[in-house]
Amino acid sequence: MSTEETTAVNPMETLFVRELVKLLRAQDTYGTWEGKADEALLGPYVLDAEARRAIPIIGDPDPETLWRLEIFHDAMGLAIARETGVMVSAMMKMSHEGFGRVVLIAGRLVVLNRHLRDVHRFGFPSLEKLAAEGMKHVGAAVEMIRKYPEVANT
Repeated sequence: MSTEETTAVNPMETLFVRELVKLLRAQDTYGTWEGKADEALLGPYVLDAEARRAIPIIGDPDPETLWRLEIFHDAMGLAIARETGVMVSAMMKMSHEGFGRVVLIAGRLVVLNRHLRDVHRFGFPSLEKLAAEGMKHVGAAVEMIRKYPEVANT
């Protein structure tokens, strides 16, 4: 599937979500999630309006939320690498208050530079929004790598 995927496609079939599910399953070293459906694994990424309202506006992110955020960006890197053949590394720097930055780097090229805030409320209203957000960043990064291949391949 190419990076031109739209939200009309089943979100579970997008390159980004497939990579995200693979990464989550790889984290399950004891087989606890073996019988769990992929949609259930992605459940913590979905925060409907009611769940978001239940989270205080100011708060510190818990380790599980930071872990989900890291896996989210690692999945982007894997999807970009699968699409371009260029290895992509994620780097995240986060304060204890939930403010920080994530960059994805391909060779010497920064393909994603995101400032993050309110990380304790990290989530998406639906699986479709999760897939769309991931594929939006993957598409932009793939486009940048194709535009500057000499920088990405060094």
